[in-house]
This record gives sequence, structure tokens and C-alpha cells, in this order.
Amino acid sequence: MSLRVAAAAPFVQHGTDRLEESEFVVALSLDRDWFSPDQSKRLIDVATQDGLLEPDGTELVATFDPSSVTIPEDFVPNDDILTERSAFERVLDTLVADGMAKHEAVGAINALQSDLAVTIETAAVVYARREGVDVSDLVPTARAELVSDGGDVDSKPEPERKSGAEAKTKAKSEAEAEAEER
Repeated sequence: MSLRVAAAAPFVQHGTDRLEESEFVVALSLDRDWFSPDQSKRLIDVATQDGLLEPDGTELVATFDPSSVTIPEDFVPNDDILTERSAFERVLDTLVADGMAKHEAVGAINALQSDLAVTIETAAVVYARREGVDVSDLVPTARAELVSDGGDVDSKPEPERKSGAEAKTKAKSEAEAEAEER
């Protein structure tokens, strides 16, 4: 949540949902003294990865309504928000925000990963989709992880389970179906 607050602050300050990147950096580093200019640029990268900001030429566009974000007067973001989160962490956060208990979601995702013999990112996206939670923005990331990793996991599936190739095809099909629904 603090990433959203930090990303919203420059837009709220200027009363808009579109800013030049340089204005965004100045608002965070000089006006608010929250980050150095380099850290402010890093925040842009992380917020873009999380889908909060969208580059448009030399401008940044908020993909959410900045005016709906409350920025407490004593708010100071910590440096942890400058760290990229994996697709798995982002899916998990979305599931928890949707009301699921974190330990239940992790257990179910781990079981699905083992059953399908896919990456944790792919299993998380498939699980969220099965639960009716929209994580369509993470489908390309999960698909890329599936292809680059080959879907291998440390444990081997039991003989009565589908072969790794069949499981990978099924998981890939589910991820592609999710992408087509967008």
C-alpha cells in the first residue's frame, strides 16, 4: 500500500494524473525529501512493474485515481518499496487483498506447483484464476517464467499424474486463456 501512496503523492501535489518524469522525480526527491533522484527513478520502475504507472513518452500516467489515495501528513515511505516483488509475491498479495488467508494461498499454490510441475509464478497465476481473482497483468510474466524455466521443479510427479509435458501444456493453455479474456 505504501508504494501506491508514494506513487500517488506527486500526482496529488500537482492535481493531475499525468506528469513529466522529471516533475515526478523532483516531487519525491526535492519537494518531499523522501528519496534521492536515483531512488525516485527506481520507484518509477517498481511502480511501473506493479502496474501503478504507465510511461507515455516522457510522461508518467497514473493507472489509478491518485485523488482517491489518502497521504497521511506524517507518511514517509521506507526503502523496502524500492525492491521489486516477484510475480508470485504480487499474486499472493492480490489473493490476500481479496480475502484469502496467506498460509492457505501459499499451501494451495505449492500443491498446484507440484501437481502441474510448473514454476511457482505459473502455479500462482493459475490458482488465482481458478479462484476468480484477476491477475491478468501477471500472465505474461508467468508465461515467460514457464518458458525460460521449462516448468521443472525439484519433485517428480507421481506416475498416476499427468506427464510434465501434458501438465505444462495445460498450465500454459490456462494462462493463455486468461490472457485472451483481457
